[in-house]
Amino acid sequence: MRYSEDLIEEVRSRNNIVDVIGEYVKLKRTGSNYVGLCPFHNEKTGSFSVSQSRQMYYCFGCHKGGNVITFLMEYNNYSFPEALEYLAERAGMELPKAEYSKEAKEQAERRAALLEIHKKAAAFYYYCLQSKEGRYGLDYLKKRGLTDETIRHFGLGYSDRAGNTLYRYLKQKEYPDELLKESGLFQFDEKRGPSDKFWNRVMFPILDVQGRVIGFGGRVMGDGKPKYLNSPETTLFNKRNHLYALNYARASRERYLILCEGYMDVITMHQAGFTNACASLGTALTSQQASLLRRFTSEVLLLYDSDGAGRAAALRAIPILKDAGISARVVPLSPYKDPDELIRAEGAEGLKKRLSEAQAGFLFEIGQMAAEYDLRDPEGLTRFQRACASALLRFPDELERTNYLRAVAEKYHFSENGLAQMVKRMAMAGTPAEHFQEARKAPAPRKPKESGEAVSEKLLLAWLVTTPGAYAASRAYLGASDFSDPLCRKTAEYLYPMLEEGSVSEAALISRFEDVEEQNAAAALFRRTVPLSSPEETDRAFTDTVLRIARASNDRQIEEWDGTDMQAFAALIARKKELEELSAGRKLLHLPRDGGRTS
Repeated sequence: MRYSEDLIEEVRSRNNIVDVIGEYVKLKRTGSNYVGLCPFHNEKTGSFSVSQSRQMYYCFGCHKGGNVITFLMEYNNYSFPEALEYLAERAGMELPKAEYSKEAKEQAERRAALLEIHKKAAAFYYYCLQSKEGRYGLDYLKKRGLTDETIRHFGLGYSDRAGNTLYRYLKQKEYPDELLKESGLFQFDEKRGPSDKFWNRVMFPILDVQGRVIGFGGRVMGDGKPKYLNSPETTLFNKRNHLYALNYARASRERYLILCEGYMDVITMHQAGFTNACASLGTALTSQQASLLRRFTSEVLLLYDSDGAGRAAALRAIPILKDAGISARVVPLSPYKDPDELIRAEGAEGLKKRLSEAQAGFLFEIGQMAAEYDLRDPEGLTRFQRACASALLRFPDELERTNYLRAVAEKYHFSENGLAQMVKRMAMAGTPAEHFQEARKAPAPRKPKESGEAVSEKLLLAWLVTTPGAYAASRAYLGASDFSDPLCRKTAEYLYPMLEEGSVSEAALISRFEDVEEQNAAAALFRRTVPLSSPEETDRAFTDTVLRIARASNDRQIEEWDGTDMQAFAALIARKKELEELSAGRKLLHLPRDGGRTS
């Protein structure tokens, strides 16, 4: 639901931006501002500035900026409602509940009850792990090298051998059998009655990206089958749609995420300091999981086991990730079987080195393909070259295909020109001509140059926000409807009512935008400045800016006039004359000399 602007502003104002950002970034006071290392890009000299008075932050290096809501959306990958809910809870506020139909309300209450059951189950399993009966599970985790802190962080637990202790515990909480059955944590047999689905297993709570327990994975103690068991599909849980530990990994400041095979791989990685690791839930990577990953990163490193099954899983995952718009690289583990074995042998530094050597997904595919041919035999080598050429045709982008062609030719000592000719012949023979284009050296895409009108509009918005008196000096000539740039128009529509009331807050203004990119762009607007040497020069620049925007708007409206409303047309002509007189007379609009603000 969309909350009222007054409520959003109350939540924002009750969370001091310095205190909130200070929980994530080490800030040092410098004058009236606070400065630290930017959490959004790598830097050695702090260019990240937080203003207490304006309740805004801005990085002069990567140009990200906004208010406290923007920061949480950027840093924690929260949606606007998630950031607002977090800040409301932090401030001890309760947000209003959305209005539901009777059916929707019942469904929401049922879902909330199922979440509560899972939360209680996780706490119960953790308690059991620490009990006398849980020593089997605890011994196993300790032997795997896990610390008490790691066990607590991931909420690991144990389901005992009795087979019905969780059921009896939850029945004491007066949950009905119908709801317990729907949770997927129990089995109901007509003859034997209800029993726990998980017993004699180390338990791994599965959390969604909001950090709520939605299911469990269990690793059997001993030789029972299956070795790993997941919760069945329920109202809360579908293993194709979730990733283990993504709730933690998404908060990592690394530019990429690491995808492992199983629970223990991820937990070992996090304990070693690689908190950007997550895992699929006992299945091959799905398109739904890839789409979920795409919300948080554009690059994934595959850290699968080095055995045949692990290599096959990586080969299946690469195209799925590519289809989701994610670049995949494969981390070499050999001669070790899995991340745990590598970390035990070479430590965190060894794994860090392996991560830096991760191979592009396509090159990994080619390497696996090479193992199928005898490259010492001319005929086998030719077949391999043809297979490479065929694989290269999968790249629709000519530049990307050329880059990979060069890499393959260099790695396997092919003739680059010969491989390129083979690719060309295959393309011409096997695809319509319009699907194949000769390589052209295209210039690198350039950022579109801003129009003079857009530059003027952004500069004026900066004046209106940061300079008291700018609105009074220009209000007779301009309104929000005169802005043509979409972002400037939207910002002006929010800003002008504030100016009319005489109370402008940049932080409150940015809260009107729910999209984080728009919040960043709006924050950047108010950083626009023009180096001017004298008050008269400032007034002249301000006047020229107002005139440029007003003239362009008036001319645009005259051009778009449909010939019906003569009164409106007469007003446009009168306004045009007024602007011409202002320009001809070189009358300057004066800004106050002592009321300007600085950041």
